[in-house]
Amino acid sequence: MRFTELRNRLYYSVRPLIPRPVQIELRSTLARRRRRAFVDSWPILPSAGRPPQGWPGWPDQRQFALILLHDVETARGQDRCLALMHLEQRMGFRSAFNFVPERYPLIPSVRETLAAQGFEIGVHGLTHDGKLFQSRAIFRERAKRINSYLQQWGSVGFVSPSSHHNLAWMHDLNIEYDSSTFDTDPFEPQADGVQTIFPLWVSRGDTSDEGYVELPYTLPQDFTLFILMRERANAIWKRKLDWIVQHGGMALVIAHPDYMCFSGTPAADEYPVAYYQDFLAYVRASYQDRFWQPLPREAAAFFRRHTLAAAAQGQSS
Repeated sequence: MRFTELRNRLYYSVRPLIPRPVQIELRSTLARRRRRAFVDSWPILPSAGRPPQGWPGWPDQRQFALILLHDVETARGQDRCLALMHLEQRMGFRSAFNFVPERYPLIPSVRETLAAQGFEIGVHGLTHDGKLFQSRAIFRERAKRINSYLQQWGSVGFVSPSSHHNLAWMHDLNIEYDSSTFDTDPFEPQADGVQTIFPLWVSRGDTSDEGYVELPYTLPQDFTLFILMRERANAIWKRKLDWIVQHGGMALVIAHPDYMCFSGTPAADEYPVAYYQDFLAYVRASYQDRFWQPLPREAAAFFRRHTLAAAAQGQSS
């Protein structure tokens, strides 16, 4: 067993015994200390800007893609989903909301309202206990239940809690895309990034046209920036976005309604929703008609078509 796996297994075994504020304080101290060691690879990894071979560009000759995801980790976050939906609607954006099926009481009307308004619903793990990938047997057993929720909700996307991942095992899931990886994020428990700001195809076999699209997040997560690192502005989001635009990549951000404060003074584990709102305003004002803003399922369908067409062309040449 690798050190990272052993460390994570130990942490998630004792985490239920550690008060949430203590967890955050410990992680915050560690992240801020380690930040200095990664100035050359975070938040920007220069080599991640290379497009994949045969890259056709984004639809309608748009310069870059912007994809918005929201992992809903708690009942508190679920209660804030519709407020976040209305904010994005007012600003002309769409997003995907990913719910944890077996962690908190689900409110079907929230998902139904989101879907009716043109937003996407995805599955965010199963119980959010950090044990999904502890063994192949555990993953196989839980994959059956995850697939059941995917079918019930009409979902095609999956996001693993804490960005835990094993891309080969995820073929057990009936998904069109996964967003459990990142280009670079040394502050995640499993810090092996895919080192690209573009989608990638995860084939079931070397020559198979079966598989799924991996959509890595390419902007730092809000929890990392505003809760752990205690940033008091969204300058890092804007700087990373500008770099992604220069390289024609995919700006994918995962923001959690759980940590957004919509009114009053933010708690210790919250940040003003204005940080997120201002970021969207910056995208609109700075880039206007230069970006494609698909739902993740639309981005995955586009990249799948490109991948399979390129493979077919390669076989015929």
